[in-house]
Amino acid sequence: MFATIPLKIKHLLLVAISFPFLMACNSPSLDDQQKPVIMAYYVAERDYQPEKIPVEKLSHIIYSFTVVIEGEMRFRNPDVAGPKLEALVRQKSRNPNLKVMIACGGWGADGFSDMALTEEGRAKFIQSAKSFIEQYQLDGMDMDWEYPGISGAGTMARPEDTENFTALMKGLREMLDTFDSPKILTFASAGWKRYYDFIEVDEVMKYADYMNVMTYDQVSGESIYTGHHTPLGYVSNKDIEGTPFQSHLDSLFATNAAPDNDPESVEKIVDFLIGKGVNPAQIVIGSAFYGRVWKGVPPTNQGLYQRSSEIHTGWLAYHQIRDRYEADSNFIRFWDEKAKAPYMYQAVDSLLVSYDDTVSVALKTRYAINKQLGGIMFWELGNDTKEPGSLLDAIYKEARK
Repeated sequence: MFATIPLKIKHLLLVAISFPFLMACNSPSLDDQQKPVIMAYYVAERDYQPEKIPVEKLSHIIYSFTVVIEGEMRFRNPDVAGPKLEALVRQKSRNPNLKVMIACGGWGADGFSDMALTEEGRAKFIQSAKSFIEQYQLDGMDMDWEYPGISGAGTMARPEDTENFTALMKGLREMLDTFDSPKILTFASAGWKRYYDFIEVDEVMKYADYMNVMTYDQVSGESIYTGHHTPLGYVSNKDIEGTPFQSHLDSLFATNAAPDNDPESVEKIVDFLIGKGVNPAQIVIGSAFYGRVWKGVPPTNQGLYQRSSEIHTGWLAYHQIRDRYEADSNFIRFWDEKAKAPYMYQAVDSLLVSYDDTVSVALKTRYAINKQLGGIMFWELGNDTKEPGSLLDAIYKEARK
C-alpha cells in the first residue's frame, strides 16, 4: 500500500506507525500498543534450536552478524548462517508480530569507512543490503559500525566518516522505503558522549527508527579499575570520592581523554541525548546478558571502584554467572543504590563481578517506560539462562505491567 507514496512522506508514515511497535500478541489491544519494544540481538548458539527461542516475549530479534565483504553486506559463512537465519524467520509463525532483522558489523568489523567513502561505494552496499533483505524476507536491518570517525579494535576511521555515515543511513532509509511492507532501520550507538561528536545525530535520526544505545561495557575489558559496566543510575564523581576509580576518571578528564569525569550510565547518556534533541521514543537502552570479572581486587568497598592487580579476567554469560556464582556461597551479591546495579564480590580469590540480573533489567525496563523511551534491547539472547526466571522473563514481565 506504500509503493506509490513519495519516499519522504512514506517514511513519516512508517515512523508514525512504528512508535511503539506492537508486542507479541495475535490480537493486540490498545494497552499492548503502549508497551516498549523488546529487542534481542542474537548469535546462533552452537546447539541451535530455533523452535526453542522465546520469540513470544520479543518484539524484535536481530540476527548477528553480517559484515562488509568487498563492499557488500554478506555472511562470512553463508552456507552455515543462511539456513539458520531462514529457520529463525520461520519462528514468526509463533509470533506474527515479531520483527526479524539483520545486523551488519560488530566490534572489530572493518570495511565500513572504505565502503561509505564514495557515493558509488554506498550504492553498492545498499543494493546488496536490499538483495539480502529480499532473499531472507526480513523486516529490517541494524547498522553496527563501531565507530564512524573513531577506530574500534584497529578498524579504519576517517574524518569523512561523519558525513558519510549520514549519507549511508539516508540511502538505506530510501532503499527500505521502496518495499511494499514497512521496514525498520536501527543503528547501534555508543553509551558515551564522545561518540556523538563524530555523528550528525540530528540528521541520522531523520532516517533511523531507533538508536540502540550500547549502555554496557561502560567500564571496558581493558580497564584495571573495577566499576559497573552496565549501570542504570547516574553516579557523580563526588559519589565515588576517594576511590582509585575516581582518580582514574579525573586523570582521563585532565588529559582531555574524556568530556567529563563522571562514571557512565544509562541515565547519564539518555539525558544527554534528549538534551541534544533526540526524540525519546527513538531511544532504545541496552542491557547486558553477560558480566565482566576482575581478579586481584582488594576488599575495600567490597571490591567496587578499586584497582585490581591485573586486567580483568574476561566476561561470562549470564547463565554461567547464575550456575557458577549465584549458587556459590562464597560470592556475595551487593546492590548499589546510586548506580541501581548489582555486583558480586568473592573474597577467597578476590573476584569482582559486574553484571545485570533480574532486578536490574526490570528496573531498566521500568525506566524506559517511565521515560517514554522506545524500549530496551540486550546483547545477547543466547547468553541468558534457559531456566525459569531468566533475564528476558524479568524484562517481559515488567513490560507487560
